[in-house]
Amino acid sequence: MTKNDPLAECVTHAMEQYFHDLNGELPNNLQSFFINEVEKPFLEVVMKQVNGNQTRAADMLGINRNTLRKKLKTYNL
Repeated sequence: MTKNDPLAECVTHAMEQYFHDLNGELPNNLQSFFINEVEKPFLEVVMKQVNGNQTRAADMLGINRNTLRKKLKTYNL
């Protein structure tokens, strides 16, 4: 896998590896786990791109600034 691979391919590979590593065990709350694993680094990169400007980040993300603030607080960002 290279850094030029589409995001969907990267996610597919990571999820396949995750299930492989579980060795047949079934996970619980998989959607919540996935969102928590992906959302924090996603927000970190977005905030870096806008130099910490929450208004610009919220606009870029298409969400309300208060929603962004809540998410940033959740992840201690």
